[in-house]
Amino acid sequence: MEVIEYRSVIDLHTHTFFSDGELVPSELVQRAYAAGYTAIALTDHTDSSNIEFIVPAMVKVTDDLNRHCNIKAIPGVELTHVPPDMIGTLTSLARRLGARLVIVHGETIAEPVREGTNMAAIRAGVDILAHPGLISDEAVCLARDLGVTLEITARKGHSLTNGHVARKALEFGVPLVINSDTHSPGDLIHKDFAVSVLLGAGIPSGKVGDIFKQSELIVSKVFSK
Repeated sequence: MEVIEYRSVIDLHTHTFFSDGELVPSELVQRAYAAGYTAIALTDHTDSSNIEFIVPAMVKVTDDLNRHCNIKAIPGVELTHVPPDMIGTLTSLARRLGARLVIVHGETIAEPVREGTNMAAIRAGVDILAHPGLISDEAVCLARDLGVTLEITARKGHSLTNGHVARKALEFGVPLVINSDTHSPGDLIHKDFAVSVLLGAGIPSGKVGDIFKQSELIVSKVFSK
């Protein structure tokens, strides 16, 4: 296999026990650091029922961890199964509450996500559209025009359409990231596995480095705000 240059492991989609993950934020961040990560976003599932609780809690814990740990922790949310008409409003609210990264649970074929979720998320200008399933050409082009990053995922089920997402992103020039969608410690991925997932999705080896750089760019923007 060709040697692929990459500088760090960054994961912008993870869950703690504030939603359906297994670990408190501090343990997840520590385990990510031990696995070689340099940055991690805590993006628990949210809707209008819990967003005003989860976001301030993530802001507090990431502020604490960033003062005491050698890994960058980012407070975020994953808007999940939210009616498309509510996505714009909740995206704005999440940011007002302090979320530094907003992602949306896209139209994965593994779950009954409402049609229109992908387009609503992109129109709302979220940072990352997670596992967008059989995303349309129209949505991909809009993501490119509005600067929304698409996700290649290492999570079982959601990863079934990685090849489609990769092909469309490459065709239309949309930036990609790779995330684990971690819910338990065993979901955290190492660099070599991340590369394998990308190659398996059909990403040419010469483009893999660009995907890691996109994650670095997002983290840089988060901490420059």
